[in-house]
Amino acid sequence: MTERIEVMGCLIDNLSMEETLARIEGFITSGQPHQHVVVNVDKLVKARRDPDLRRIINGCALINADGMPVVWASRLLGTPIKERVAGVDLFEAIMQRAARTGWRVFLLGAQKDVVAAVNRIYPAKYPGLVIAGSRNGYWSTEEEPGVVAEIRDAHADILFVAISSPKKEQFLGRYQAEMRIPFAMGVGGTFDVAAGKVRRAPRWMQQNGLEWFYRFLQEPRRMFRRYFIDDMAFAGMLWAELRGKRLRD
Repeated sequence: MTERIEVMGCLIDNLSMEETLARIEGFITSGQPHQHVVVNVDKLVKARRDPDLRRIINGCALINADGMPVVWASRLLGTPIKERVAGVDLFEAIMQRAARTGWRVFLLGAQKDVVAAVNRIYPAKYPGLVIAGSRNGYWSTEEEPGVVAEIRDAHADILFVAISSPKKEQFLGRYQAEMRIPFAMGVGGTFDVAAGKVRRAPRWMQQNGLEWFYRFLQEPRRMFRRYFIDDMAFAGMLWAELRGKRLRD
């Protein structure tokens, strides 16, 4: 088992992309349900405020660092993470590998037209890819048992959940054992990128921790509160951790 690092209360597996994919392949081979989560600035802030979300994150079978600020924070705190494993990159790598291995994929989340586009684009992009089922990310409390049954009955190997945090973590935390999906991953806004609705930041912005700003420029009204109000708590959290580390040292 690879070492798990703690960053501001959240555990993160110190894995490269290739090591992550190898772990996922082992999960799928086992046939047992496993939940994955990525940790970024927004997730760290939400987990600090929501102990139940932090419990779900830390209980996941696989936890990756998604976001250069998280990687930089780990280095400042003396527990360096070897590399960022971005959720959108991992999604792409898994879809490519699924086409090669025959893993069955279920797509859950986003708007109806977006998930339909992903369902159409990816089997054409990766011939051999099997989409076991798909559904948009909007349902009522009364409809939820039916959604869970639909996913369970599709007998997929992989479930991608493209709904917002903490809803996707909570959904998987409640139902992953019942759905019996070997590998379930929350992917947030990845379907929007995969469908071409939202553009990915240039590589230099990704490498310099500015991908969030590129996303904000595309959806300023939607993303302003998250990036400029809610996530501003990250700086204070990091300062408190660094101060505590200096006192301990």
